[in-house]
Amino acid sequence: MAVFDTPQEAFGILRPVCVQLTKAQTVENVEHLQAQLRAVSDSALQELQQYILFPLRFTLKTPGPRRERLTQSVVECLTFILSSTCVKEQDLLQELFSELSSCLYSPSSRRPAPVAEELKLAVIRALSTLMHSAYGDIILTFYEPSVLPRLGFAVSLLLDLAEQEKSKQIKIAALQCLQVLLFQCDCQDHPRSLDENEQKQLGDLFASFLPGISTALARVITGDFKQGHSIVVSSLRLFCKTVAFIMADEQLKRVSEVQAKPAVEKRLAELMIHREPDWVKNTGNKLTILIKKIVECVSVHPHWKVRLELVELVEALLCKCSQSLVESAGPLLKALVGLVNDESAEVQAQCNKVLKRFADQKVVVGNRAFADILSDNLHSLATSLPRLMNSQDDEGKLSTLSLLLGYLKLLGPKINFILNSVAHLQRLSKALVQVLELDVAGIKVVEERHWNSDQLCASPKTSATRPWNHIQRRYFRFFTDERLFLLLRQICRLLGFYGNLYLLVDHFMELYRESVAYRKQAAMVLNELIIGAAGLEGEGLHEKPNVQTCPEELREIVTSIIEEYTSQENWYLVTCMEAAEMGEELALKQPGLQAITSGAHTCQVTSFPASSKPSPTICSMNSNIWQICIQLEGLGHFAYALGNHFRLLLMSALYPILEKAGDQTLLISQAATSAMMDMAHACGYESLQHLINQNSDYLVNGISLNLRHLAQHPHTPKVLEVMLRNSDSSLLPLVADVVQDVLATLDQFYDKRATSFVSVLHALLAALAQWFPDTGQLHEQSLGEHHLSQRPAFPEKGPEKTATAEDIEQFVLDYLREKDVAEGNVSDFDEEEEPTAPCEMDESDTRPSVEPPLPMHIQIAKDVMERCIHLLSDKNLKIRLKVLDVLDLCVVVLQSHKNQLLPLAHRSWPSLVHRLTNDDPLAVLRAFKVLRTLANTCGDFLRSRFCKDVLPKLASSLVSQAPISAKAGLVYSHTLAFKLQLAVLQGLGPLCENLDLGEGDLNKVADACLIYLSAKQPVKLQEAARSVFLHLMKVDPDSTWFLLNELYCPQQLAPPHSSLYPVRLRGPTGQPNPYTANVLRLLSELQ
Repeated sequence: MAVFDTPQEAFGILRPVCVQLTKAQTVENVEHLQAQLRAVSDSALQELQQYILFPLRFTLKTPGPRRERLTQSVVECLTFILSSTCVKEQDLLQELFSELSSCLYSPSSRRPAPVAEELKLAVIRALSTLMHSAYGDIILTFYEPSVLPRLGFAVSLLLDLAEQEKSKQIKIAALQCLQVLLFQCDCQDHPRSLDENEQKQLGDLFASFLPGISTALARVITGDFKQGHSIVVSSLRLFCKTVAFIMADEQLKRVSEVQAKPAVEKRLAELMIHREPDWVKNTGNKLTILIKKIVECVSVHPHWKVRLELVELVEALLCKCSQSLVESAGPLLKALVGLVNDESAEVQAQCNKVLKRFADQKVVVGNRAFADILSDNLHSLATSLPRLMNSQDDEGKLSTLSLLLGYLKLLGPKINFILNSVAHLQRLSKALVQVLELDVAGIKVVEERHWNSDQLCASPKTSATRPWNHIQRRYFRFFTDERLFLLLRQICRLLGFYGNLYLLVDHFMELYRESVAYRKQAAMVLNELIIGAAGLEGEGLHEKPNVQTCPEELREIVTSIIEEYTSQENWYLVTCMEAAEMGEELALKQPGLQAITSGAHTCQVTSFPASSKPSPTICSMNSNIWQICIQLEGLGHFAYALGNHFRLLLMSALYPILEKAGDQTLLISQAATSAMMDMAHACGYESLQHLINQNSDYLVNGISLNLRHLAQHPHTPKVLEVMLRNSDSSLLPLVADVVQDVLATLDQFYDKRATSFVSVLHALLAALAQWFPDTGQLHEQSLGEHHLSQRPAFPEKGPEKTATAEDIEQFVLDYLREKDVAEGNVSDFDEEEEPTAPCEMDESDTRPSVEPPLPMHIQIAKDVMERCIHLLSDKNLKIRLKVLDVLDLCVVVLQSHKNQLLPLAHRSWPSLVHRLTNDDPLAVLRAFKVLRTLANTCGDFLRSRFCKDVLPKLASSLVSQAPISAKAGLVYSHTLAFKLQLAVLQGLGPLCENLDLGEGDLNKVADACLIYLSAKQPVKLQEAARSVFLHLMKVDPDSTWFLLNELYCPQQLAPPHSSLYPVRLRGPTGQPNPYTANVLRLLSELQ
């Protein structure tokens, strides 16, 4: 389509269309006109503006009911013309404004007309385009007192639409149009900027609209969150710009006290507002009410853009209206401070930027100092903090604590002036202590026990981050959200960063000593104060104070806190129901609550307050556990704060922490481990092992001294236990004497303190087994002998079948020797090999016949195994179980020294048999494990003993339990009986192979296990039974094949020659039975 650049050409094209529209006002004619307008240039359109507008305006003025579709088309066409031209006449601007506004009004209801949303949106956009099309100073002629009713009419309509409409698009368009009308448009192509006088003129005019605009926008802002964040953002922006423009201090300074008489009629003069001081004060007070409502609602708005716009509003109002809105400074500053720790990074950044600017100004409003406003707010907030934390939801609590943290950040170094006030310090400290109260009513804390003996950790590199990154999860009385606890810790750290550390530590130490109810909370605060005082995590708006606590002073403060933490009354608290060495039977079937903590006599050492009961409650034990954990975490915090300077405190801190690292209460053990990791990292040690090894001399000395006064130091064995678990073989020479002291003390007090010492012995033997692993030569030799014995069963080469007379003679001699060993004739065997020794020794009579000294770890294992033999019959099941574990480790350590192992095994055999055949099922399981270890190391020695004393009872037990397990349900797999069956079946195969049992004994094992090949048995028992027969195949494959075919014969066996009789087995051929599946799987292994 051609473009018509000249007015003449354009007029020729547009005249017929305009005439047709004037004659017939239809949608088609309007659309035809708009289509022709697109072919006309802007310059030509400007010349023909009024001619083209006439038929459109005529259509809008036509009397009678409006046709919405036609009106919408006319308005859209008007918008197109106005967007391409400029309005240069004042009358035309005002008339078009009135005509467009009337399209939205219903005279009958005096409210916005109930027209289609498309029409409303078109009219709103047309009004905005009209105001932007005003040329030069024409726009200012629109903002005269005479136009006040017309402008107020439009403002009222747009506010109603923004508040009442359901369409989000219409709401936003109405708010944007209001911005244009109030000369607060964000557009870059706005006609012109205003000078001071023009701003004052508009401010006087817009002051008439301020009550309506502010109240309507406040209702929109505080409305339902579901209306969308963009509507709230637009409303906040309009509220901010309108109030900041009308109430600006710079404008109000130029307002004369006497109102000039306006040159308008009386009715219009009554609408005009004179912004005198009284009006400013009254309006400011009313706006304060609205601002408070807005701040309370928007501060917790879920969308970050709304909160970001609130920061912009606070900045604008406090910067431009600091005098006129003096009463609003409190809530505005509260909103700003509360958003310092907003979850949105954008909001945080903008908020910190604004606060930094305010902090540099020192004074915010009036003549009141910045710190005065904050200190008043801080005192009132600290007063109401416990009540708010008890009544608000989690989001409200988060907002409240963020506000408190923001106040402290803004105050910065001036915190000292506030804390020097006794009232402020007491309010703040009591608020923190009450809010940090822990919930200790549950049983879960006491239930969680630490039974395993694994190492603590290999290296501190895994916790090279700050210590609070792995702080234990706590359950507080007044909140559950973890973010609240993080805020409270930041608050405490800021107090330590800016405050007087001596004053704060003394005050909270008084609270620590004052009451048991405050002790845990005060300890938490003290831990964070030290972190803050060291300059760690002390993020604020201000620089660090000029006077910082030096490392020496900080170390002195930390030393005093450590002494208080590790004192007798605060370190050795009751964390269990009964003491460890009371001699009562402890059944492991009972709940974990009855487990004992590391302290042997903690219940006796601790002196209960007069108001407490002699028997500790769940709450008191939970409270004590948490107190110890918090104190342990404090030691880790102190190490992180002092860094390498903490090395001077290791002598006083490491030993108590090792006591708690061996505690059976899981939380205490974890906290102690974490504290040691922090110490190792802070002091420059490569790992926990390095930390313990480098300080082992002083630790071993302390252990040795405390063992002499065990009644006063019942936790001493735990220190040695933890050291052994987390060190290497270099520690053994240092602890050798201590181990002998432990054994001597055990001999003396075996009936009272066996539990603690047996745990130490277990850790010792586990360490020896790890430090001195066996080379496995003897085990390989025994495997070689088994392979040699298996070779004839599966011959591969012809020459191996022949044997000389010497081979047969040697075989018989070896058999007789092994028979003597199996029957226990060890001394006879030793005497037979001695005759050659005297012949050699006769040549040099000066050399005494003395055996070389045993290695240190072998001697220790031998001494420990001797004690285990005596303790195997202890009446305490827990001790018996632990002794069996120790005995198993002793066999592992001594396996390469048969001369020491075999006599000890001979002595321990009667007690071990008793454990296997006549004891609690748990003890039977452990004893069977020991039996398997003995069979691996000294199989020939045990052969006859096992076959005579153990095998018959194991076989009879398996046979008697088989019918029960075949009929049992799924729950049976969780019973001790099932676990015992499973362990025996899994162990019988290796035992048969390692002990090289004879044919008769193998038949006993096979007969006992055959029934477990039935498909009626649990799957795990079937798998274990199959493993037994797999081992039997290695020992005697022919007998095993025959026995399996007796159960089920897969096919009829045909003789190789017709002269031979057919082989008939008892197993049914081709008829499935319960044993079919397992027999077929086993027979396939023999193929």
